[in-house]
Amino acid sequence: MSRAFALAALALGTFATAAHSQTSTPAPKPTRAGYADVNGLHMYYEIHGRKTGAPPLVLLHGGGSTIGTNFSRVLPMFTPTREVIAVELQAHGHTKDIDRPFTFENTAEDVAALLAQLHIAKADVLGFSNGGTTALQLAIRHPAVVNRLIIASANYSRAGMQDWFFPMMEKGTFADMPQPYKDAYLKINPSQDGVYRMWERDAKRMVGFKDISDSLIHAIQAPTLVVVGDKDVVRVEHALELSKLMPHAQLAVFPGGHGEYLDEITFPKVDPRLPKAFVGVVDAFLGADLKMMLGSH
Repeated sequence: MSRAFALAALALGTFATAAHSQTSTPAPKPTRAGYADVNGLHMYYEIHGRKTGAPPLVLLHGGGSTIGTNFSRVLPMFTPTREVIAVELQAHGHTKDIDRPFTFENTAEDVAALLAQLHIAKADVLGFSNGGTTALQLAIRHPAVVNRLIIASANYSRAGMQDWFFPMMEKGTFADMPQPYKDAYLKINPSQDGVYRMWERDAKRMVGFKDISDSLIHAIQAPTLVVVGDKDVVRVEHALELSKLMPHAQLAVFPGGHGEYLDEITFPKVDPRLPKAFVGVVDAFLGADLKMMLGSH
């Protein structure tokens, strides 16, 4: 049965009034970084922290993003308890584009191939935004690889987005892409063609987004935490529907917009208690294997 894990109230106060500036937060340095040749792609990955006996946590970024833009401010909070593997997907950051269809299915296959190369039989997977949809595809296509799943601000159907989202995407131009995303890409890869290609790939994929069937979502057996912001581009109702459709899912609703609970780079002012609360909830969920096995509530 799905269980609701509602956090919108918490004892966090009003984030707007307690906010602080974090615009200069540096990206954490990896323990190891490299490339893996998977499915014709020269794919960049980073390993942070050390092996602790817990399954590694794989981080999958969203569209237009890099490891740093989405995760730099929360990634260090996970490393005391587990090894973290962060990747940059096709056409993003260090991973250059190749001539093949740009689909969530293909990016899921890339992640599965990377884990095989790293000799990781099972991992926890946290996907944000488009990375969350990739994580769903990974769980559908390679269920044996996924231990626990965190789907953060991601949709599985077109109806899951706010009413304004797809009309905005259809009319959008490269000028509408957030400047911090452009700057982060160009710092890694100073190619105007590359950053434009990244935007173009992501925009076309979202405009043409096709629903994942309810039957495929329902077939996912991995324990799952569905996360959404109460002012997200993904509707809270959709996140609730997703958590109900999955047989072993919980829902966590945080205050704020798309990725605000991650202290994502496009939010210059976030109360530090919010990402700490997010990481705390994820840590509790990832450490709950015995409770889940016993079916406790």
